[in-house]
Amino acid sequence: MLFRLLLPFLCCLLALPAKAVMTIEIVGGAANRIPVAILPFSITQAPGMPSGLHNPVEVVAGDLGRSGYFRVLDTTDVAVPPAEPRELQLPVWKSRGADAVVIGQIRPRGHDRIEVRFWLLDAVRQTQLTALVYTTTPEGLRTVAHKIADAVHLALLGEPGAYGGRIAYILKRNGRYELQVADADSQNAVTVTVSPEPLISPAWSPDGQRLAYVSFEDKKPVVYVQNLADGRRRAVAKFRGSNSAPAWSRDGRRLAVALSKDETSQIYLLDLLTGDAIRFTRGGALDTEPVFSPDGQWLYFTSDRGGSPQIYRASLATGAATRVTFEGSYNVSPALSPDGRTLAFVHRRDGRFHIAVMDLNSHQMQVLTETVHDESPSFAANGRMLLYATLVNDRGVLATVSVDGKVKQRLSQSGDLREPAWGP
Repeated sequence: MLFRLLLPFLCCLLALPAKAVMTIEIVGGAANRIPVAILPFSITQAPGMPSGLHNPVEVVAGDLGRSGYFRVLDTTDVAVPPAEPRELQLPVWKSRGADAVVIGQIRPRGHDRIEVRFWLLDAVRQTQLTALVYTTTPEGLRTVAHKIADAVHLALLGEPGAYGGRIAYILKRNGRYELQVADADSQNAVTVTVSPEPLISPAWSPDGQRLAYVSFEDKKPVVYVQNLADGRRRAVAKFRGSNSAPAWSRDGRRLAVALSKDETSQIYLLDLLTGDAIRFTRGGALDTEPVFSPDGQWLYFTSDRGGSPQIYRASLATGAATRVTFEGSYNVSPALSPDGRTLAFVHRRDGRFHIAVMDLNSHQMQVLTETVHDESPSFAANGRMLLYATLVNDRGVLATVSVDGKVKQRLSQSGDLREPAWGP
């Protein structure tokens, strides 16, 4: 793990389908998993119904099964799936060990539109817990399936799921670097940019339409912003020296970046409309890895101004900075939960680098991971899961961990995976 001051790591504009498939391995789960039966959705065959629809049960069951919170029961023997709750025999599923049952139906709704209904039922109390209706296109069926999994997670656990959204990451394989974007379940991976030179530090815009990242294609670190819809990109920080560590303001109009154009690495606020870069931190210390607080009042960053790399917080109004981390001699790479209450970072202990979290009210810290070279923590939209990069058998993989440390997964594919960012 390196303190990324002069960040060591493009470039086709076309988004290309990624050839390799990422696999997910569950390496830790909740002590008591909720048994859920997810039945195949009933599909009404009628004029106007698109052919070749994939049953969303596969995505819903995959999401919940991999989460570590649920035990998905086998429903492959269901020959005729129920289309609505009155067709479901809940006592049968209770006898098969289910606490909850998910059923659904898909029907045509005009030209190239489908209606997806689902119900979540309590098999123990014989009651309905929730039901929702979505209208979408056939191409949007996978997205709806993730939303259904989120709704089930919320109804059964009382907190939002993290099955929707997208992740960005860097894949190194065959001597080149690829910036890829995929669904949160690692499916539908698309290569956004390719380069023989290193790519690092992808960062999502608040609306999920753009990515900022650092490319070494010009033999030096330069910050680019790329539009995901049409592939257009532009260099937004190409000053003398190092340009690195982009982070978006909550309105998407500015980037905080680490620049060494004047002296050592300092934090600057970059106006994306005018291109003006206003210096934010000053002094001889090395300041890098900025991140805006969700409320827009603070900027968190890594600095060695106290003699060792630690995380500081500075007021965006006054610039006054205070130290946040004190336990240990090395704490870097800050990431904030969407509600601004929890700070995640990389903590070194006994020569090993772990992901840790701190409650910013109580300042209590907890180390979440046991692997030895963890980096780049990033929060899911629900604030309950963290995505990060680690090494397994000397190969880079991505991993997730819940903020209580109980639920863990690994995501891997051929090549080295690095620098993840969980997006909207």
